[in-house]
Order: sequence, then C-alpha cells, then structure tokens
Amino acid sequence: MCRWIAYSGTPVLLSKVLFEPSHSLIDQSLHSRMGVETTNGDGFGIGWYTEDTTVTPAVVRDVGPAWNNRNLREVAHHVRSGLFFAHIRAATGTAVQQANSHPFRHDNWMWMHNGMINGFRLVRRDLAVAVDPALYPDIEGSTDSELMFFLALTFGLTEDPPGAVARMAGLIEDAGHARGIRHPLQMTVAVSDGERLWVFRYSSEGHSRSLYFSTEVSSLRALHPDTGFLHDISDETRLVVSEPLGELVGAWNEVPESSYGVVQPGRDALHPFRPVPGG
Repeated sequence: MCRWIAYSGTPVLLSKVLFEPSHSLIDQSLHSRMGVETTNGDGFGIGWYTEDTTVTPAVVRDVGPAWNNRNLREVAHHVRSGLFFAHIRAATGTAVQQANSHPFRHDNWMWMHNGMINGFRLVRRDLAVAVDPALYPDIEGSTDSELMFFLALTFGLTEDPPGAVARMAGLIEDAGHARGIRHPLQMTVAVSDGERLWVFRYSSEGHSRSLYFSTEVSSLRALHPDTGFLHDISDETRLVVSEPLGELVGAWNEVPESSYGVVQPGRDALHPFRPVPGG
C-alpha cells in the first residue's frame, strides 16, 4: 500500500514536514512501521496550493523512490505552502508510471488514496462507464485511485464531498458484490479544494488502513512548552498522516474506523462515514 501526509495551517517549507521529523514521510518510504509494505518506492508526488486561490494547485510526480530524488529535495526546501499533500506509492497491480503517482488533480481539487479496490480488473469496466463522459477524457492513468477520484467528481464532489465519496464507495461495493468480491473497498482518502481538507477512513471489511490526525496545537504547547516549532505555527495547523511523524508524546490521534473528518477555518469536525448503495 502507500503512505501519505496532508498539511493545513501556517505556511511552512515543505521540507519542514517531509524531511525533518524523526519518522518523516521520506523515512517511511524506506521503513514504514504500519503499512502493508515496509518499502514504498513505486513513485511519489507532492501537490500544493499557493496564496493565489485563482490558480490550480501545483503537482510534481515521479516514478522513482522518494528517498533519493534530488528534485523532490530541491522543491521541498524552496516551496512554502499552507495546504499541501505528499504521497509515496507502493503499487498494487497497475503500472509504475508518472500518471499513476498521486496526488491527482482536477481544476482546483486534489485527491490521494491509500488502499485498493479488490478485484479491480474484474470491476474496472463497470466502474469506468459510470464516470461522467465529460470528465472521462481527463483520466490520465490506470489506477483504481484515480478512477475513484473521477467517480467522486461525477457524483458531485465539488458541491458535497462527503456525499460524493459515499456514493462512490457505494458504487464500488455494489459492483464488487455483483462480481462475487466479499470486501471490495479499502481506503484512506484525502481531498481538498484549497480551502478545506476532507479525510476518509473506510473499508468494506471494517479493518481499514491506519490514519492519524494531529492534536490541537494549543494542547501540544502545554504538553511540550520547550518545543520551538509549536510556537511558530497557528492554533489551526493540522496534519493528517498514514502513520505518526516524530516522537512527541500525545501528538497523534487515530481517525476512527468508518469516519471522515473536515479540517477547515474554525473548528474541525469528525463524522461517521457510510457508503450510499446505488451510487
């Protein structure tokens, strides 16, 4: 499977999150502690929003491993953003190619995924024909992850992200069950429009891949008053990660099974998540 990070808050250099923590995403690309695979070297990608909300997010993707990519290091040490995604890939049956690396982008929306559609080769056509014909030409790769994104767009992601993802998940489960697949879907997903961030943790079997969100910064300052970087970021800064970064005690909380969260200006929120049958 894969590992990913979504950051929202005070603009920081990407390297501050991607390289500096003791168990950073780059370290996880070689030594994942909670992933199905220890090594995630089948490509990587980063995507970030700028302060200019009229432009689409920038996305840089490659097919090699993240741990020795000079371009990734160069970008991360020079780009500052208040909302960004980073993803390292362990392929699950589709080609290792640039178009299959996450995150995926459509207009001002970004999407990344850890998990899989079980039996994807059996249900792929059933799912592909459900994509809005106006959107279908924009699919560049061959992954289940990108197809999930375009199904969510088809079902109204830009107006109602939780509802669209629920309908997407419901369609996948319907298609899988029709083909005799007992547990069709495994997913942790991050999606953003540049202002808010939605994260989802769900699997048909009820045993989803790991996902954590960071404790409120004000609480962390009280726990760790001598940790300097906590005084450089706003109270609204939040990370959502496949597995915890660093070693700060009390810094990470597990996203509940079958739930979704919203990181937004003001108070964040967690809600139950259930697929909607019938797509």
